[in-house]
Amino acid sequence: MNSDVSKYLSVLLFMLIPAWIFSCSGRPEARPKAAAESIPPEPAVRIARMLLPDNEAGLRLNDKITVSLIPEKEQNLPDSIKIFFDGNAFAVLTSAPWECTVPSSLVRSTGRKPVRAVAYRNGKTQIITRFVVLRSDIEPQIFGYQVVNTYPHDRDAFTQGLFYSNGFLYEGTGQEAGSSLREVDLKTGRVLRQLNLDPSLFGEGITLYNNMIYQVTWTNKVGFVYDRADFKLIKRIYYQTQGWGLTTVDDRIVMSDGSNILYFIEPEMFTVTSRIEVYDNEKMVDQLNELEYINGEIWANIWQTDMIARIDPATGKVNSYVDLSHLFPLQERRKANADVLNGIAYDSPGSRIFVTGKKWPELYEIRVIE
Repeated sequence: MNSDVSKYLSVLLFMLIPAWIFSCSGRPEARPKAAAESIPPEPAVRIARMLLPDNEAGLRLNDKITVSLIPEKEQNLPDSIKIFFDGNAFAVLTSAPWECTVPSSLVRSTGRKPVRAVAYRNGKTQIITRFVVLRSDIEPQIFGYQVVNTYPHDRDAFTQGLFYSNGFLYEGTGQEAGSSLREVDLKTGRVLRQLNLDPSLFGEGITLYNNMIYQVTWTNKVGFVYDRADFKLIKRIYYQTQGWGLTTVDDRIVMSDGSNILYFIEPEMFTVTSRIEVYDNEKMVDQLNELEYINGEIWANIWQTDMIARIDPATGKVNSYVDLSHLFPLQERRKANADVLNGIAYDSPGSRIFVTGKKWPELYEIRVIE
């Protein structure tokens, strides 16, 4: 860990210098951020003041969330105050003490959540909003791994998406003028079929749904749906964020955009039906990249690290991490002109987990050591 002085300097630098990072292609690009709900301007009507919770209070799931208010003027009491948490109304206060507790049934997931009070008096209304940041209530363990098998992997494949189905690997690759969709023989690494994307497009994640392959692109906000049997284009899909990773969870597709948000999408129209914000017990976990659904968890490569986050899709909590830092060490990658860890595939019938990286010469079958 850095010293307190180092931490202070890092925070100061962060405040003074725009946080530019290198994108999936290696070009500098501002980190994508989801639109955050902001606090409304000061109201013209003042009926009450909110004492609790503190704005941007850091809490954990299962912590008690108390909402406390006081009238602006004791001689002008509110007629009533309606309380909301994360968009759900749960209490109406009509007299002192102007206080209540958010029911645990409403505190279902991690993330930045609005706490809102709507105060009424003599036909006038005042809206007061605070936010709380809910982190996970568990400390995630960090697990190691064991290499079970090693397979050849195309050194030119800038791996952006990966899944396994019926004995074959399917791989989406990226980079301008180099993006493709591939069917690959697992044992030999030989590319059996390849569909190249238009040179203007940067390919990203892929997933399988009802024998159709979905593929998104990075910044073009357009993706494609193909027939798995012949890679024939079925339709185009559109979305409002960057496209990074994809996986399929039951009847929905899940997409990452490089932030800490995972979007749950209805496949037919490719519309977002819900989303989760991913946190461990200390911080938001962003840079979520390639995804895979394994035994009830969403596994996500954390871009520019050798860590995989295992995420609860219902709550957004990180259950655990898998540390793959010794799988293909950085110094060896540099010698091989290889890039970062990226690519997770799961053979469900065989209970096999495969991982690789961008331009890695090998693909690994691993077993997690818990």
